[in-house]
Amino acid sequence: MALGEYSFNVDNGYLEGLVRGFRSGILDRTDYLNLVQCETIEDLKVQLQATDYGNFLANEPNPIPVAVIDEKLRTHLVVEFQHIRNQAVKPLTTFMDYITYSYMIDNIILLITGTLRQRQIAELRSKCHPLGSFEEMESVNIANTPAELYEAVLVDTPLAPYFKSCISQTDLDELNIEIIRNALYKAYLEDFYRFCKRLGGTTAEVMGRILEFEADRRAFIITINSFGTELSMDDREKLYPTCGKLYPDGLVRLAKCEDYDQVKQVADCYPEYSAIFTGAGTNPGEKTLEDKFFEKEVEINVQSFMQQFHFGVFYSYMRLKEQECRNIVWIAECIAQRHRSKIDNYIPIF
Repeated sequence: MALGEYSFNVDNGYLEGLVRGFRSGILDRTDYLNLVQCETIEDLKVQLQATDYGNFLANEPNPIPVAVIDEKLRTHLVVEFQHIRNQAVKPLTTFMDYITYSYMIDNIILLITGTLRQRQIAELRSKCHPLGSFEEMESVNIANTPAELYEAVLVDTPLAPYFKSCISQTDLDELNIEIIRNALYKAYLEDFYRFCKRLGGTTAEVMGRILEFEADRRAFIITINSFGTELSMDDREKLYPTCGKLYPDGLVRLAKCEDYDQVKQVADCYPEYSAIFTGAGTNPGEKTLEDKFFEKEVEINVQSFMQQFHFGVFYSYMRLKEQECRNIVWIAECIAQRHRSKIDNYIPIF
C-alpha cells in the first residue's frame, strides 16, 4: 500500500463510503425486469418509488412527459454530486471539478450550435447540464468567431487553457464546431489524465484505465464520423487524444483509414477493442457500436469499485448513474410510444 493510501481515509474515507453507499442503490437486473413490464408511465413511476429514487416524481401530475422524467433524473444526480463536492477537500475537490469540465464543453458547444441556428439563449440554457454551468454562458450569443468567443466568454472559465488551441478557425460553422468540440475534449482528457497520474497510487491506476478507454473510444468515433466529410486525414489525426492504448501506432493507422472495415482492422490488433467491433452493426439482433462501447464503459467503471482508497469511484459512480438515466429514459420512451419491441435494448449495469 502506498504511503498516501494510509492517510486516505483522514480526508476522503467518509465520502468514499458515501459514494459506495450510493452505488448500492443503482438499479439491478430485477429492477429493470420490473420496469420493462410496466404498461404506462404511471406504472413506471410506481416501480421507481420502490427504488432509491423514492418519490422524486411525486409532485408531477399525470401523464408525466418523458422529458420531465429525464430532467428529474438529472436533478437527482446533480444533488448527489453537489452533496459530495461540498464536503470534499483538495485534491478531491479538484478531481471533482475535472468531472464537471466535460459538461461545460457540451454546454458551450450546445449554445454555439443553437446560436448559429438563431435559437434563443434562454431556450438553450434550459437544455444545458447544470453541472456544466458558468456565469458567462449567457454572453455566448455576442461571439461570431472562436476568437471572439474565447475573449468574451471563456477567458475566465476553466476551459480557457483548452480553448486556446481551438481558436485558429475563422468561422463558426457546424463542421468547425465539431472540430472545436473534439479539440476541447482532446485537451481535457489529456489534462485530466496527467492530473490523475500526478495523484499516483490506486487513483492513477484506476483512472488511467478509464481515461485510456475514453481516449481510444473518441479516436474510433472521430475516425468513423469523419468519413464522407471535408475533414482531412491530417486534421483528423490532430483531434485524437494521445493518452490511450492506441497511442502512438494505433492512432497513426487510424488516421490513414478510409472506411469502416479498415477501422475494424485496427481494432482487431487490440483484443478488448476487437471484441467491441465483433458483432456490432445495425441489422436486427445486432448491437450498435455505440451500445457496445457503452457496455465496455459500464464494465470498466464497475471494476473501479473492486479497489479501495482512490478517487476513481467518484468518477465511475457518475458514469454509471448517467447510463442508468439513459436506460430509464429509453424504457420510458418505449412505453410512451407503445414501441415495446425494443424496450429491452438498454445497457444493464449489475
